[in-house]
Amino acid sequence: MGEAMKPLACVLLGLSLVTASARAQAPGKPQAQESQTAAVKNNAASAISANDPTYKIGPQDMLRIDVWKEPEISRAVPVRPDGKISLPLLNDVQAAGLSPMELSKVIAEGLKNYINNPEVTVGVTEINSRSVYVAGEVTQQEAYQ
Repeated sequence: MGEAMKPLACVLLGLSLVTASARAQAPGKPQAQESQTAAVKNNAASAISANDPTYKIGPQDMLRIDVWKEPEISRAVPVRPDGKISLPLLNDVQAAGLSPMELSKVIAEGLKNYINNPEVTVGVTEINSRSVYVAGEVTQQEAYQ
């Protein structure tokens, strides 16, 4: 199994375990169902991590852009639905589809016209572009970020 498929496999395994457990559970025990919902959230969070070097930024993610010694440019920005972010001096920059390291290089390259040797760090503070859908015999059928 490829490295890119492992997080998806973990989420699917977690969902199948929760679904099987929900079917076996006797009716009238909502506390157990709440713990199953929490298990799904934990499995989803562990399967998708912004610290993964292969993580690609997606629309609706929240990013923290830090430019060393340039507080006017450093800021938290959302990735718009079109996959771009807006930054001072650079206007719109394509972010979706890039890793945080790739995006930091793109931003640094653009800032070279205005700043000598810019040092740029990009961090993903919220992953909103990926969802896990819980369906079937569960208390609440919904999507979790």
